[in-house]
Amino acid sequence: MSNESSSQVQNLEHHECWALLRTVSVGRLAVLADGRPDIFPVNYTVDGGTLVFRTAQGTKLSAATGGDAAVAVEADGVDPDTGLAWSVVVKGTAALVKSTEEVLETSRLYLFPWQSGRKDAFVRVTPDSVTGRRFKVTDPMTWWTQINGSARTAPE
Repeated sequence: MSNESSSQVQNLEHHECWALLRTVSVGRLAVLADGRPDIFPVNYTVDGGTLVFRTAQGTKLSAATGGDAAVAVEADGVDPDTGLAWSVVVKGTAALVKSTEEVLETSRLYLFPWQSGRKDAFVRVTPDSVTGRRFKVTDPMTWWTQINGSARTAPE
């Protein structure tokens, strides 16, 4: 990227989004739970043109797989050498992996949840859209103002 374009956002091609999704294993799952938005960290893996994660019974599972519920998964990263950040959003539907054959295939994926406990449910997110962008991380001194650095009084 040239200096001129480094301050601009670059929209990523579909194949670039999938390549970047394969470089990280943690994202955020956005769902509607009881009519309100909620978001959960998930450890995922790319499986073909889908994302798969493991979870336990609870709000995340019921909200993600209830009926025709729409979900979004967002993942991002920063290249420390170039200072280029990226963000990819996958929007689609999630479904519980149910068939014996698919459960056996899915259980061979390298999915390692960060939190211990039983994570017996495999959920597959099938995308309707995959979008991404890349941009240069701005040096904090570029946007820092005197107000940010002003002294604060102690609460009374």
